[in-house]
Amino acid sequence: MFGLGKPTTLPAPDQALPGRAESMWTLGEHLVLHTPVVSDEAPAGHEVAILGLGCFWGAEEIYWQVPGVWSTSVGYAGGSTPHPTYEEVCSGHTGHTEAIRVVFDPTVVSYADLLKKFFEIHDPTQGMRQGNDVGTQYRSAIYYTTPEQERTARELTAAYGAELARRGLGEITTEIRPSSETPYYYAEDAHQQYLAKNPFGYRCHANTGVKFPDTA
Repeated sequence: MFGLGKPTTLPAPDQALPGRAESMWTLGEHLVLHTPVVSDEAPAGHEVAILGLGCFWGAEEIYWQVPGVWSTSVGYAGGSTPHPTYEEVCSGHTGHTEAIRVVFDPTVVSYADLLKKFFEIHDPTQGMRQGNDVGTQYRSAIYYTTPEQERTARELTAAYGAELARRGLGEITTEIRPSSETPYYYAEDAHQQYLAKNPFGYRCHANTGVKFPDTA
């Protein structure tokens, strides 16, 4: 299906596509939550989670339904090309993964709960793929925004990894990096809230079938 024949190794920064100095598109209101899609100015007390878990259409749809989530968007993170286009990311020559940006109220939903859902709704052991979607843009990733998020990410990754090992499943390949090292670039308007615009559109929810352990 998607990604067949695409590169499965990341390009070196000096080999990535050049990109551009600024975005070529503007974005408006979230079609479902009626908040800004470009959420750089989030309400006071809110936090940002940036996650890569395969095709961003289905991932965003899941998270905009979570109570406590103020806004979601889809974009590109973890790469070298500034302000890439969807086609450039899908070529495998930008180094980005498809990502979602979730702005949430931690008094309603915790970062830990968002990550537990993250691990349950995709397969973090597949490297540069999710199911039939193959390519660097489908790799699993957590780009933390605070030291507390890093601690939570590493602790939960270890806990879920231990549960997968107990069941004889593969090792977690999720990339964990500070968001400060890898700018998040908002994707084109056609991809924002894609499944609200196209309710019968493609959803990839490859997963291990393993629930996050209650003891973690």
